[in-house]
Amino acid sequence: MILTRIRPLAEADLIERTRNYRSEPGQQIGQRFFDTAVDALHTIEKMPGIGSTRLGDLCDVPGLRSLRITGFPCGWFYFHRDDYIDVVRLLSYAQDLPNLLAEIDES
Repeated sequence: MILTRIRPLAEADLIERTRNYRSEPGQQIGQRFFDTAVDALHTIEKMPGIGSTRLGDLCDVPGLRSLRITGFPCGWFYFHRDDYIDVVRLLSYAQDLPNLLAEIDES
């Protein structure tokens, strides 16, 4: 398994989304979201090339991949580096992705 670096903003996204799901739909949905999001990270670690580059290409962020969180309208955004996975955000597909992704520091 390859090393994964989760940027502080991606970690904050996970915490915020989990809190939102816990407060709106309920505790069980919040826990299911968190578990599913973490499982998706494990999938990325095992198969870094699994994420699509489509949104990265559309938003002019070369090499940016995304993997949808199963059952939820959001996904992890990351770069597959030579020796690690660089997880940059966990965003909803309803957000202004072009603006949010344009702010990503690719280094």
